Amino acid sequence: MSPTVGINAFERLHPAVQYHVVNSLGWQQLRPQQLAAIVPVLAGQHCLVLAPTAGGKTEAALLPVLSRMLTEDWRGLSVLYICPLKALLNDLEHRLSRYAALVGRRVQVWHGDISHSAKTRSLREAPDILLTTPESLEGMLISRHVDRGAWFGALRVAIIDELHAFAGDDRGWHLRSLLGRLGAFAAGPIQRIGLSATIGNPQELLGWLTAGCVGEPAGVVVGEPAPAGEAQVTIDFVGNAANAATVIARLHHGAKRLVFCDSRARVEELSHALRDLGVRTFVSHASLSAAQRHHAEQAFGQDSDCVIVATSTLELGIDVGDLDHVIQIDAPATVSSFLQRMGRTGRRTGSPRNCLFLTTTDEALLIACALVSLWQAGFVEPVEPPPEPWHLVAQQAMALVLQEGGTLETAAWLAQLATLFPELAPTGIESVTRFMLANDILAEQDGLLGFGSRGERLYGRRHFLDLLSSFATPIQVAVRHGTVELGSVDPLSLQSGDGAPCILLLGGRSWQVASVDWPQRVAWVEPSGEPGKARWMASSRALGFALCQGVQRILCVGGAGLTLSRRAQAHLQELLAELPQLNPDSTSIQHLGDGVFRWWTFAGGRANATLAALLRPGIRGLRSNDFYLEGRGAFDRPQVRGLMSEADTTSLARQMARTMPLAVKFADALPESALLAMTAARVLDVSTARAVIEQGVDPTPAS
Repeated sequence: MSPTVGINAFERLHPAVQYHVVNSLGWQQLRPQQLAAIVPVLAGQHCLVLAPTAGGKTEAALLPVLSRMLTEDWRGLSVLYICPLKALLNDLEHRLSRYAALVGRRVQVWHGDISHSAKTRSLREAPDILLTTPESLEGMLISRHVDRGAWFGALRVAIIDELHAFAGDDRGWHLRSLLGRLGAFAAGPIQRIGLSATIGNPQELLGWLTAGCVGEPAGVVVGEPAPAGEAQVTIDFVGNAANAATVIARLHHGAKRLVFCDSRARVEELSHALRDLGVRTFVSHASLSAAQRHHAEQAFGQDSDCVIVATSTLELGIDVGDLDHVIQIDAPATVSSFLQRMGRTGRRTGSPRNCLFLTTTDEALLIACALVSLWQAGFVEPVEPPPEPWHLVAQQAMALVLQEGGTLETAAWLAQLATLFPELAPTGIESVTRFMLANDILAEQDGLLGFGSRGERLYGRRHFLDLLSSFATPIQVAVRHGTVELGSVDPLSLQSGDGAPCILLLGGRSWQVASVDWPQRVAWVEPSGEPGKARWMASSRALGFALCQGVQRILCVGGAGLTLSRRAQAHLQELLAELPQLNPDSTSIQHLGDGVFRWWTFAGGRANATLAALLRPGIRGLRSNDFYLEGRGAFDRPQVRGLMSEADTTSLARQMARTMPLAVKFADALPESALLAMTAARVLDVSTARAVIEQGVDPTPAS
């Protein structure tokens, strides 16, 4: 082992772990972050391990945890390993089971696809390590069939894989609340170990993960990121999906290629086109059945000359074998996502990380250029948990009532909620709980809490499954061919409208709908040779400020320093010639004629929506996107500044709630004040809007 400090750290591991690392696993040395994690993990400290995809984060946490398990003779369920995806858990089970078995310990998986009988066996004979999701963990906590004291009493460690994926949305708040509730059943403090890809604010993320915990975090254990210059990144412009399929079919014969698309419909269309071109193609996205996804990922992992087309479901650490090339259709919305995807390559010695962007629109070309420029400059977005998670307060309030089965006193209930959400004002938590009591969602009798009649109808024991997750699941119709479940589709996909047979595109193949059982939400299909359609409801993404500012720089200075194909270079030059001459240091007003102006802010979707809400009363036909606002009327910057200084956040939030209502689960359990606070924090971006107004305006760019 080297360096010397690494030797000393390695020798702190239990002798059995040392022996099996060297002899059974055959590892000559541990990676730097794996060595650095040994001391804090052995000390029981909370910590965060950062490393690129396939950087050995799992082993960095698990090896010292197994060492503690042996040294301290842990028995029973002592380690939770929590992942955002069931497929990732399934993928990890084999590897973690091997590590644990080397030292005589057991691993089991618990999620929604695991049979009831298997879970019952686990409860009778607890594994040492349980792989699970937050939703399944919630199910255990509120289940009447789980003896929580016995099941969680020996718990010592919680390892949270892909922490950035949790913390970036409401599942992170849910997960952290669950960890807090587990503390009531464990005999001692539960060590929290986060595993994450490279992010922009690791210390803040660790602080968020450990808020309210006993003891101080140890700090961040950082792996060695590969320098930008060692990766091969090329940006091409192909104009449409059909051309993208042609390029993919002609490139890299004999190689294994992973193609990312940012919508399920695009995955289906591209997969179908590749198969028509004779390319061996597999498909992976969330609306395919688990069996279909697993079959595709397994076959792809064992093949060599093939393509798998996927959404972000394969962005995380699911193992699909050694990849030769990553291809991105258009562009993801963050540098972090780009790094995750490119990190799937370069795992073999001498094989460089690589990514080819095949862009199909002007906007996608600009975003790809901006993303790569930001990456070259060393920028990675911070992970910011969604602010004001009041609907999670309501969820946890109800989950605690179910967990305690009518024995929970009101004072203890409020105190525990305040502990679970230390960032939120206790007066706000009391306001939410008063609303739930006043609206018969919850009821109090003799100082004890239970569900009210309305709450029982919405979320009680008969409907408790709604409480397991923090996100709303859209209505889907299962698609079956005989006894095989293929996946699910949006109900709108089953409406042809002209009386013609309905042809679906699913798994990259066309299927004619034979019949639909609407009460059971099942569509029966047969193979079809006709072209099918794929459609799922999806929300539009708002780009962040840093990325939009990057687009502004590209439009002002071009693509210097980027590797662009001849097509991409020529198309970028056409865009620069067609668009107005923009100022890189200020916003710009472009006059389009007939009183129509376009205000180029490059401020991002939320900030521009805030500015639009401010200006809408005086501007006709005002609309906004990530890059500009457009409307008919006189643009007066001093007037805009005055409006901004007088802006009332609550009034703006109320206006946004009417035009862009916030779709969150458990909204029925929240008072208007909480919903407006969430809207103001999640839809508006007042601080950036103010900064944009103060930035200055170039009034005369070329039209």
